[in-house]
Amino acid sequence: MSTDAIRRIRRFNRAVTAEVGALDTSFLGRGRPLGAARVLNAIGHGRGEVGSLRDYLGLDSGLMSRLLRSLEEEGLIVTLPHPDDARRRVAALTEAGRQEFAAYEALSNDRAAELLARFPKGDDLLRAMDLVATALGRERIAIEESDPRSEQALHCLTAYYAELGRRLATGFDVSLSRDPEAADMMRPRGTFLIARSDGLPIGCVGLKGKGGETAEIKRLWVCPSARGLGLARRLMEAAEAAARDLGIAILRLDSNSALTEALQLYRRTGWVEIDRFNDDPYPDHFFEKRL
Repeated sequence: MSTDAIRRIRRFNRAVTAEVGALDTSFLGRGRPLGAARVLNAIGHGRGEVGSLRDYLGLDSGLMSRLLRSLEEEGLIVTLPHPDDARRRVAALTEAGRQEFAAYEALSNDRAAELLARFPKGDDLLRAMDLVATALGRERIAIEESDPRSEQALHCLTAYYAELGRRLATGFDVSLSRDPEAADMMRPRGTFLIARSDGLPIGCVGLKGKGGETAEIKRLWVCPSARGLGLARRLMEAAEAAARDLGIAILRLDSNSALTEALQLYRRTGWVEIDRFNDDPYPDHFFEKRL
């Protein structure tokens, strides 16, 4: 790595440290440092099981225990045995903790809005932040089944349709395509998978089934900030695993020549081109894979 690249990375690190108040003894003026505030925030967002909380924050057991103890001494949390396993502990906010969590949320939202207001190219800044956050959080990207009608699923699908509209020479109108019914992408027929980075949706893929041994892969999409990290392959592998679990033996998919990255992925991962199998006006490549 060049000396210039190293200097730029270190400049970025210093700028972020200063902006987020990582060295402040009173983060956002609430009387405790960033570490304790992050633990309180994670618990407030539903990450109460101490083991998973520790993993999420990347803390060792000793520091995790000290931070929890400090929040307990303030009366902001209580720790209780897990209802299903007394060897595990669960942290929960008290009423005072919920009020403190709400105060942090309001202050953090205000600071984010102020940062965007200071920057003349807000969308460019957000895209850069998305890229950095996704790259740094690569190991924590989770792929989970979701209702294809959920808000996050619709966010992914809307972005996917918009990209097709930009990239296909004909444009794209979802009403003219063979848009899958939601029930066909839900168990026991199929599934819909969303990739999330710290809770935000950054990719999706659908498995459309009819209850037989053949199903289709639909709506594979990865947001621009997450491309190049192998996420499309992970989504496809997860869809294939779900298909096997549902007893599906043959998968099919269609694509368009404009989607060169997708075509390369399919050819590299064992998909074989076959004759057209539907009357959708947009695809011009058709593939099959036997599991």
